[in-house]
This record gives sequence, structure tokens and C-alpha cells, in this order.
Amino acid sequence: MQHDLTKGPITRTMLSFAAPMIAGNLLQQFYNIADTLIVGKFLGAQALAAVGSAFSLMTFLTSILLGLCMGSSAVFSIRYGQRNEEKLKSSIFVSFVMIALVTVVINLLVFVLIEPIIRFMNVPSDVYQMMYDYLWVIFVGISFVFLYNFFAALLRAVGNSLAPLLFLAFSAITNIVLDLVFVLVFKMGVAGAAWATVIAQILSAVGITIYTLVKFPQFFPERKYRKMNLVVLKEIFQYAFLTCIQQSVMNFGILMVQGLVNSFGTAVMAAFAAAVKIDSFAYMPVQDFGNAFSTFAAQNFGAQKEERIRKGIRSAISVTVVFCLVISVLVFGFARQLMLIFVQPQETEILSIGVEYLRVEGTFYCGIGCLFLLYGFYRAVRRPGISVVLTVISLGTRVALAYLLSAIPAIGVVGIWWSIPIGWFLADLAGLLYYRKHKKELLFQDTEKGLQA
Repeated sequence: MQHDLTKGPITRTMLSFAAPMIAGNLLQQFYNIADTLIVGKFLGAQALAAVGSAFSLMTFLTSILLGLCMGSSAVFSIRYGQRNEEKLKSSIFVSFVMIALVTVVINLLVFVLIEPIIRFMNVPSDVYQMMYDYLWVIFVGISFVFLYNFFAALLRAVGNSLAPLLFLAFSAITNIVLDLVFVLVFKMGVAGAAWATVIAQILSAVGITIYTLVKFPQFFPERKYRKMNLVVLKEIFQYAFLTCIQQSVMNFGILMVQGLVNSFGTAVMAAFAAAVKIDSFAYMPVQDFGNAFSTFAAQNFGAQKEERIRKGIRSAISVTVVFCLVISVLVFGFARQLMLIFVQPQETEILSIGVEYLRVEGTFYCGIGCLFLLYGFYRAVRRPGISVVLTVISLGTRVALAYLLSAIPAIGVVGIWWSIPIGWFLADLAGLLYYRKHKKELLFQDTEKGLQA
């Protein structure tokens, strides 16, 4: 099913397009949640700490590819809104080649530098070998992460958000089943959990690639479009590189925070690993709604429907705030019960630390929800550089305050937790002030000139 986001009731259109994206990424969280749940319950706190710390590293690495795919998707959406099929095909080819080359380079580098990376993250000696074993397997799946995200981004750019959901559903179920088999039956330890994830990634990547080739041949470039057109490369680079920087900066900041968390020992690592999974799961719907809003704004930006974008902004803010308030109440009220999903009741120290984290973060989900909308909006109206600035504000504040506050004995690790929502709200303030000052020039632009600028 394809959605033309330039027509129809605004709120209903955005929600119907966002729903499969939300469901799909919630399912994708099961990749990591299944690892965390099974590892935490059956392999113990050290294994949980290893897998949780590895997750932060993998999130950073894959964010580079995800950022490139998201940036390219903004160009695809604008071209689709313009009904410019020739430039759409050329953009698809150029972006695929560019991101594939980046993927190869990343894959080679991480295998060569795996030990220095682990040392950089301040991983305790009792966790080191488990994390090494897990990462060595997980790195095998990087190419398939690229394939899935590229074709998912292409399909979503042209209004098809259902197909990515279906492939993720199948692979998520496969991941959970293989986790149980490899960890409980074959006793493969953390490496078994990693192989379960990689096999699931391969299935989703191959499946969505074949589906797109068969069902949407009109989006695949003929021979005359299969060349590295420098003008198109500049267009793609303008969006993809800056979105990549935004995603990378965001996740590098998270990686630095992970390194700081690791310095507090295995109990804090394990609590953080479990709590971050809950945290990510809780606000994932507003992150995906922000991406859906970005596609909505980009298609309408290409079609030069400024008033529809304005109405979409108001609608998106209302939906996001209501959802975040509900989730905040639930996470705050059920923080202990949520931690018990991952941690045994006798692990009282880990439980206490995790509950404290969730109650701090969970109170302020409106901050991250609005920030996702700002990221998506500025990508859609060819200002991805502003998204980078907002990310630097958010993550810069988070990292600086985390290191500063946690060094104060009276505050300690709690300072890391409070630094996160402070960063969200400072970035929100900057993004809203910029929009208020430049509202007219943001929406009234020559899209063709803008893409080639």
C-alpha cells in the first residue's frame, strides 16, 4: 500500500502512514530486547552488561548507515512529491552506490579495530571477553543492516510503510526463536544471541530487497540512469551526509556516556543496559512518528503545499505531546515492574539503579518527542544542517553535564541520568526559536533550486 501524503485528512493520513513504521521499529527493538531478556535471565549480570554495552556501540556504527539512508529518503520523497521519476531513479542509483561503499569501509574497519574499540569504552576485565565474542559475530551483519534500511527508506519515501513492517515481523520472530535455541539448547552463550540477531537481519534484508525488485520495478534505474551523476551526487550528499553527521553525533554522544557508565562498574552497566532498552522502547513510537512527519513534510515541500505543512506541524505536535504524556505516566509508575522483565528480583542493586534512571528519563519524554519532530522537519525542508546543530546542543549538553555532575560525590551516577532531559529541552528551545525566526523562508522556497544549491 502506498500513501500519497500530499492529499487527504492530515492527522489521519500521517497516523495511517506512521502506524506500520511504529510497529516495524517496535518489532526491531525485539532484536535487542530478546538478546537482553534472554541473556539477563539465563547468562547473568556480566553477560547482560556485555550485550548492553555492545548495543551502544552497534547503535553508533549503524547510525552512520541509517543517517545516510534517511538523508537519501528525504530526496526521494521530494522527487516523488514533484512526480519527477527520472531524477528519482538517478537519485536511487547514486545513493545506493555511495552508501554501499561506506558500508564496506565501516565493515573492514570494525573488524580490524575491534580490540581498541572495546578498550576505548572502558569495559571491565570481567566483561571484556564476552563483549568481544558478541561483537565479532554482530559485525557480520552490518552489510545486511544497510540493505534493509536502504530499501525500507525507499519504500517509505514513496508512501509504502507496510512492507518493511512485514519483513521485520518475520525476522523478529525468527530472532527470538533462535535466541532460545542457541542460548538455552546449544549453550552458545552471548555469541549465540549475536548469531540469532545476525541471521534475523539477513532474512529481513534479503526479503525486502527481493520484494522491492519484484513489486516496484518502476523505481529501479534503467542503464541510462546508472551512472554517478555529479549533480545528483551533490544533491544526495547535501542531505545524506548532514543527516549521517546528525545521527552519528547523536550516537557518538551516547557511546561516550556509555563509556562513563562503564566506569561505575558491572552493576551500573547492567542496570543501564536494561533501562535503556525500556527507555528506547517507550519513546520509539514518537521517533518513528517524527520520521513519518518528515516524509509528509518532504512530499508536500516537493509539491509546494506550504499551508498543508503548517497544518501538519500543529497536528504532529498535538499527537506527540499526548502520546508522550501517557507513556511518561506508565514508565514512571511501573518502572520496577519493567526492570523485572530483564533482571532477577534478587539483583536489588541493579533494580534500584534502573528504576532511578527510568523515573528521571520517563518524566520528560515530551522533550525527546518534540526533538524528533524538529529533526524530521528540518530534513524535509532542506535544512539538515539545523538538525546537526540541534543534535550537537542536545548531545553536547548531555556529555558535558554527565561528566561534570557524575564527578561530584554527592551526585554520582544520578548526574548522568539528569543530563539527558536537560539536553533534550535545550535543543527543543533552539529549534523552536529558529523556526519562529525563519518560518516564512523555510516554507516558501524553490525546491528545485534548493536541491541543487
